[in-house]
Amino acid sequence: QVQLVESGGGLVHAGGTLRLSCAASGSIASWNTTAWYRQAPGKERELVGAISGGGVTNYADSVKGRFSTSRDNTKRTMYLQMNNLKPEDTAVYYCNVDLTEKRGSFFARRVYWGQGIQVTVSS
Repeated sequence: QVQLVESGGGLVHAGGTLRLSCAASGSIASWNTTAWYRQAPGKERELVGAISGGGVTNYADSVKGRFSTSRDNTKRTMYLQMNNLKPEDTAVYYCNVDLTEKRGSFFARRVYWGQGIQVTVSS
């Protein structure tokens, strides 16, 4: 079983910065796409940014130029650097990993979610 543990959230003033981390543990053979989503109260969960298995990144228009996602494959950790935060960035942020899991002599492709972490930006 794979677990994802997020950290780095909190309260920040508008214009501030935060860096979210998501550490994966378990029997992971490889990562495919890693992504960050967020969900604000009363809104649907939305994609914030992602890195494909080939290393191509894409971002929501609302965060382009302010947020960047990266990952360290050796540490099995992914990051979301958030700069120039705005009150509308307030949400619960979730990491999402599409990975290949090793189970005995078999491999299985699975998608896992982090537990979610609160980011609050005050005006």
